[in-house]
Amino acid sequence: MTVFQKAKGWLVAVAALTGIWMIQNGADTQLVPPQPTAAQAFAAGPEPQPGSPVAEPLRPSAPVRLRIPSIRVSAPMIGLGLGSDGSLDVPPAENRNVVGWYKDGTPPGAKGTALVAGHVDNAQGRSVFYDLGSLQKGSTIEVDRQDGHTAVFSLDGIEVYENKNFPDQRVYGASPHASLRLITCGGGFSPTTGYQGNVVAYAHLTGVR
Repeated sequence: MTVFQKAKGWLVAVAALTGIWMIQNGADTQLVPPQPTAAQAFAAGPEPQPGSPVAEPLRPSAPVRLRIPSIRVSAPMIGLGLGSDGSLDVPPAENRNVVGWYKDGTPPGAKGTALVAGHVDNAQGRSVFYDLGSLQKGSTIEVDRQDGHTAVFSLDGIEVYENKNFPDQRVYGASPHASLRLITCGGGFSPTTGYQGNVVAYAHLTGVR
């Protein structure tokens, strides 16, 4: 899982939840969530894949559900604000099938960079973004919105970063398209401190239903 903290004008990702299920059950490699392969990373910057259609952004409207068919995700979306310490509130840990979006930022489907965070696991086991790292370029991501439209995104790339090397500009920078970032815990794992980084999936709007 990831939270965001305002610092020098950026939303900076820092690890928050440490993989409770993994720690309680031991860091058996068979339990470690899938991590992105080098083939799914970008050769250059986080731009749409060559030949991929780019749809015109929609007017802003709050999202209500996120679907990723290839990893069997269908989860309600809740808005997340900032806490008193400046960090983004996180989805409730006890609910394994909910994701949160930064409601004071860009809503998915509108022009700009929309941020969506989900847990990788909790004390009971796998959570909504457990398999996020297994996505491949071209995977479809769908977001149902309050205005009745479904924003359809195509995955451009997915990368994993250690906390100390998290690329703020790459992840949170402004986009000329309707872009989407899905973020969860990932990277190395410590039996005492949990996940050491984050998995970030990058996608852009390719269609609207």
